[in-house]
Amino acid sequence: MLIRLREAGHVAYFAGGSVRDLLLGAEPKDFDVATDAPPQRVRELFSNTQAVGASFGVILVRHRRSQIEVATFRAESGYDDGRHPSEVHFTNADQDAKRRDFTINGLFYDPVTRQVIDYVGGQADLQNRLIRAIGNPAERFDEDSLRLLRAVRFSARLGFSIEPATAAAIVAHAPQLKRISPERIAEELRIMLTPPTRVAAWRMLWELGLLPVVMRFLHIKERPRDSDRPFLFDRVDPGKPVAFGLAVASAVVCYRMQVDVELTDPRALLSTPTVNSALRAMRQALKISNEESDQMSGTLSGLEPLLRDEPPRVAVMKRFLARPTAPRSRSLLSALASVGVQKDRAQWLERELSELEETEFAPAPLIDGDVLTSLGMQPGPMFKRILNEVYDAQLEGRVKSREEAIAMAKRIAGCE
Repeated sequence: MLIRLREAGHVAYFAGGSVRDLLLGAEPKDFDVATDAPPQRVRELFSNTQAVGASFGVILVRHRRSQIEVATFRAESGYDDGRHPSEVHFTNADQDAKRRDFTINGLFYDPVTRQVIDYVGGQADLQNRLIRAIGNPAERFDEDSLRLLRAVRFSARLGFSIEPATAAAIVAHAPQLKRISPERIAEELRIMLTPPTRVAAWRMLWELGLLPVVMRFLHIKERPRDSDRPFLFDRVDPGKPVAFGLAVASAVVCYRMQVDVELTDPRALLSTPTVNSALRAMRQALKISNEESDQMSGTLSGLEPLLRDEPPRVAVMKRFLARPTAPRSRSLLSALASVGVQKDRAQWLERELSELEETEFAPAPLIDGDVLTSLGMQPGPMFKRILNEVYDAQLEGRVKSREEAIAMAKRIAGCE
């Protein structure tokens, strides 16, 4: 593809992240091509194309099983919404490189001559393991506020430091993150808070002042503690990837414990009103999916009955194990215990849960609503109470047969 553009008399290079990854010895996920060929010319040269961003000069070219973005060199201006340029004009490789975000992403590579084309000092920053904005960092972040999060993502993923002037500009521009849509923020957080490198990302989000913006809908008057700020989040399944629902749940708990000094009892974080409030806040802040919402709320709410003053009964623990979010709740509980929150209870629970999960902890109920109806009972609030009490008795071995379950239901209903 690149060769065809060259044979047609055009300049064409590999661009952006693929060049960065090649120079770092990593396998690029895909290859993007930058060229001086106008979009219409690209479509003339290739038969199977799609104009995915024609106004920005971006054409998707399909070749066999591959899809490659071919973008015309461009310069941009007029970022009125803090994300998208209002003016685009086609230009040369030098100007195209200088409109990009970070120097390590502003490199081109010529596979024919095997030369790196570097107009922005990206090779030096790769060698020095630095994330540096191209040109004036304030201008780069004014143009596109999502770059605030992208800097953190690249730094955490690659293990690079953020160059001081770029870091200072992130801190200064942190409030502008409000200009970015919740969906785009959530997508960046999914990428940075679910892999094992999430701890580095979390620390930078905190240190650069981005977390108060992301968490602003929790409506906490921020009063940061002087020590242990990044604690807890780095204790959740260290070294392993996690689901985004668990990542958000852990982030909310960690953030509240870090800034809300009025929460003297951390168990208050797991009360039903607090969990519901946090869920509403994260839906507003991130527009997370229903599945992610369920993961988050289930992870938090699952712990509340386990941490009440009285140790939970066997039925409570078996019901907990039957929840799809139980593994995530246990990960969060382990993290809490590692920083001294409910440590004795958590250790006891882990022993009990480990034993119970080797048993049939979620058997089919011996009776259901149809059975109660056949006994002449009228559907209503009592139904739920009867079924819950009988099932608890079944889980604890106090009821072992259908006949015993029916007899217990009758006693509760006052039919005997």
